[in-house]
Amino acid sequence: MVNPKTLDQNSQFEALAHKLGMQQVQTIIFAELPKHLAKQIDYPFARKHLLVPIAESDEKITVTLFDPLNLNALEEARLLLDKEVEAVFAKRELILQAIDIFYHRQEGEVSDFLATLDKEKGSGNQEQIYDLLEVKDEAPIVQLLNMVLSEAIDQKASDIHFEPFEDDLNIRYRIDGVLQTRHTPPREHQAKLLTRIKVLAKLDIAEHRLPQDGRIKLKMGKREIDFRVSTVPVTHGERIVLRILDKGNLSLGLDQIGLMPTVLQEYKQIISSTEGIILVTGPTGSGKTTTLYSTLWELYNEEINIMTIEDPVEYKLKGIAQIAVQPKIGLPFAAGLRHILRQDPDVVMIGEIRDNETAEIAIQASLTGHLVFSTLHTNDAPSTIARLMDMGIEPYLLSATIMGVLSQRLVRRICPHCKQGYKPKKAELEQLGLKFSELENKQLYHGKGCAKCFGLGYSGRCGVYELMIINDQLRSQIAQKADVNILRKIALQENMISLRSHGIELVRTGTTTLSELLRIRKKGEES
Repeated sequence: MVNPKTLDQNSQFEALAHKLGMQQVQTIIFAELPKHLAKQIDYPFARKHLLVPIAESDEKITVTLFDPLNLNALEEARLLLDKEVEAVFAKRELILQAIDIFYHRQEGEVSDFLATLDKEKGSGNQEQIYDLLEVKDEAPIVQLLNMVLSEAIDQKASDIHFEPFEDDLNIRYRIDGVLQTRHTPPREHQAKLLTRIKVLAKLDIAEHRLPQDGRIKLKMGKREIDFRVSTVPVTHGERIVLRILDKGNLSLGLDQIGLMPTVLQEYKQIISSTEGIILVTGPTGSGKTTTLYSTLWELYNEEINIMTIEDPVEYKLKGIAQIAVQPKIGLPFAAGLRHILRQDPDVVMIGEIRDNETAEIAIQASLTGHLVFSTLHTNDAPSTIARLMDMGIEPYLLSATIMGVLSQRLVRRICPHCKQGYKPKKAELEQLGLKFSELENKQLYHGKGCAKCFGLGYSGRCGVYELMIINDQLRSQIAQKADVNILRKIALQENMISLRSHGIELVRTGTTTLSELLRIRKKGEES
């Protein structure tokens, strides 16, 4: 929502610019911004005065100026640019967009910076403890880290790995679920770079023997980005992993996560219940949290009380009370869940059911009129029931409370810029259980690899889902401690679309590749 105050300023300054005879621009050609001038007009100055160069000629430089009476900023810009400056008026939102693009990190800039970074004199002993306030070349190290963080965000990485080895430091980005090595700065910069991260995360820079966890909150233009920081001691120093939590990159909504139309309709139907337990399962990094957040977003309205307990709270959802687990101070999932139930909730989300105590409280909550959502680490939907029984939950309680289980994986999408078809081999079709006539355009697809996808052939990810709705027949079998294979057989007879079936459909229609489908099934699901 646009701030009314901003609208008023836009109108006032636009009228003032017109009165002063100042040229106004409605659009800016972002591709033609003179980005080389960023060295003369720095970001803080541009952001403070809403002034950014948008064009350059031999005689002058054209800059936007939101406040037509801000002559001091204009005069300072002339001094900084050392050239005649012409000011034009543009609306605040357009200037902010131009500033974000103008100061955007260029591809390869991190590598170029590393190549020019002067090596520090000295032995570079890994045991040496550096104090950033005493390090002479602090500014270059700070610049390097900023460039790495910016580049990782631009490339939509989910994690950044800083991995110390005997001779150098590896920096890897996890993009679309796969780690890719990006940079290897010299070892002599390792301690200072990792110390800088620990300072930002407010960790103990003198502690190198114990793991530590922290959080960094930064801004990149108008975007607010959180980093979850984890450090562990390894043979050659400290290994640090940053999980990127980019609020601007979070897309919530059940219609956007890739559920098949029939599965989406069935899932929306069961989450409209007022009580019971709905579980989302899958391995780490399979998108369970996004699915649960999208579910809560679907349910949210002012008439119900939604509360969550998570470890940790990854994204803050407006209007929803979220509690972070704190085991060190006596607030594990079970204890937090007990307190939540005293807050008169209608819907409760538990980040993960890890033990019998949490599972039992969740079941009691559902039996007393609450709708409960949670996650488990299981291979598929039917095996979730067996996992809960292994935790010691009575089968009759499971049959009475479980409404449905959504199992999921994430596969990489074929890059649309280099997607191409090919005639599959007979062995590939046999693995998919398909006939040549069943393929779209009688071919399968893969990505050739291009600059847009960094030569990988993939760009982005999509979900593969399996929804098992607990009907009367399944409830009866669960109460009788039926084997997982029996539950799976019944669910498939009731038209459950399995993970494998959904994955095959994504391969057939050219969304992903056979190798991706095999990758997510390597631990073995149903045949």
